[in-house]
Amino acid sequence: MSFRARRVDKEGTFSGNKPARAIIDIGSNTVRMVIFGGSPRAPAVLFNEKVAARLGRDIAHTGLLPEDAMDMALRELRRFATLLEVLGIRDIETVATAAVRDAANGGQFLEEIAQIGLAPRLISGAEEARLSAQGVIGAFPGARGVVADLGGGSLELVRIGNGGVEHATSLPLGTLRLGEYRNGDEPVMVRRLAERLAQSDWGSAIEAPLYLVGGTWRAIAVHDMARRKYPLSDPHGYELDAGRAAKLAARVASAAPESLLIDPRISIMRSEIMPDAAILLEAMLERLKPERVVFSSWGLREGLLYDRLPDHTKAQDPLLAGVAVFAAQCGAPPVLASHIAGWTADVAPSRAPGSERIRLAANMLALASMQLEPNLRLEHAVDWALHKRWIAIDAAGRAMIAAAVAANRNTADRPGKLAKLATHEQLDEGVSWGLATRLARRLGARSRQSLQASRLTADDGVLVLRLRHSYRHLHGLANERDMAALADHLGLRAELQVVPDDEAL
Repeated sequence: MSFRARRVDKEGTFSGNKPARAIIDIGSNTVRMVIFGGSPRAPAVLFNEKVAARLGRDIAHTGLLPEDAMDMALRELRRFATLLEVLGIRDIETVATAAVRDAANGGQFLEEIAQIGLAPRLISGAEEARLSAQGVIGAFPGARGVVADLGGGSLELVRIGNGGVEHATSLPLGTLRLGEYRNGDEPVMVRRLAERLAQSDWGSAIEAPLYLVGGTWRAIAVHDMARRKYPLSDPHGYELDAGRAAKLAARVASAAPESLLIDPRISIMRSEIMPDAAILLEAMLERLKPERVVFSSWGLREGLLYDRLPDHTKAQDPLLAGVAVFAAQCGAPPVLASHIAGWTADVAPSRAPGSERIRLAANMLALASMQLEPNLRLEHAVDWALHKRWIAIDAAGRAMIAAAVAANRNTADRPGKLAKLATHEQLDEGVSWGLATRLARRLGARSRQSLQASRLTADDGVLVLRLRHSYRHLHGLANERDMAALADHLGLRAELQVVPDDEAL
């Protein structure tokens, strides 16, 4: 059998949640396969499996990939190949990075992989850096700053801005090599790593955010989130100012590995290398002096996906692209959500610039939640808002969506944890969205005709629902209660107006 990467169609489309494309990443620490589906602009992970082969553990001493590590990796790669065959996936990309790149027997290893049928591609350090940066650009539209992708064999540093890569460097500072710099206490290691960064033209202030990519960085973020009892669970997009990041790095650097295992997502393997990675972070903060630190779950693999998209697909909003596919699979067509967003815009507008996209995402998730069993709707919808891997949304935006989907279930009481993520005004705005969505969907059971035959406005202290005469019976007791709840939240008086069918609304 042969598994060779092919191009997606000209629109770059995936088909819902059907397994559509696989990335196999042969790294210095792990060999991993991720299968993606969903929106091409915001692909969903449908399968994610790895083996800690530690291919690069002996590179610094022997210059070779260990035989037992290669055997372990090849066994897992044969499993991956078989899985891809039974799933019928032919759109596959297999890449190898630092360990294979640097090892004298790397070419032999690639030949053995090719015999499996996976057509591996050895990427250079510069290409690895560029692709990791593409992942961050895809996850944070408009991002500017420096990407630091920490793998087992190397550290890639890339400056990004204006939607592209401006400067990239690959350094032999992966987690498997950091022990070489631990010749003395922590301050000595920080100084030696800082000097190494300076030697590679990365010794001055970047005056921009530092985006951290890689499993070990994310483990540090997860540890901090768990320690702080942070209301969100996804480390993607977790931000710290430079001072707080320095305190976190110092705390992890001096910690015993077993004390870092405060979240089940942190493996023993990760906990053992987190202190050295934290010391590297201390050196980077000292030299680069970033404005803030942002953790990204998108990196090389997502960069491979994003890099080959056509420009018009790259230009899509990744939040709306991802939520739209998810909501449609849950029986909530995005077109319906758009109609409801338009119907409610006069009384529940998006106040902050750019927040209209958050309101539309909230509408889609609110409608999707109504397809669940009634006793599951509220909890699941709030969990979707707070904990699903959405792209291009901050903590405040998530909290506003959570407030909206709760209000859509007629629960305007906001969980206390939301107050840690957004202001009172932002949460009030989210509640307005949710109550207005509830009224819209219940007025005519989500029918387009009910939205076309009615209009909701707020004027001179009055919340007005105007209904065409032939649709007047749509307004029942349930709608009266919905109107009253929305009006009360907005500080208005509710009023129904029935107008002739031929009169403009």
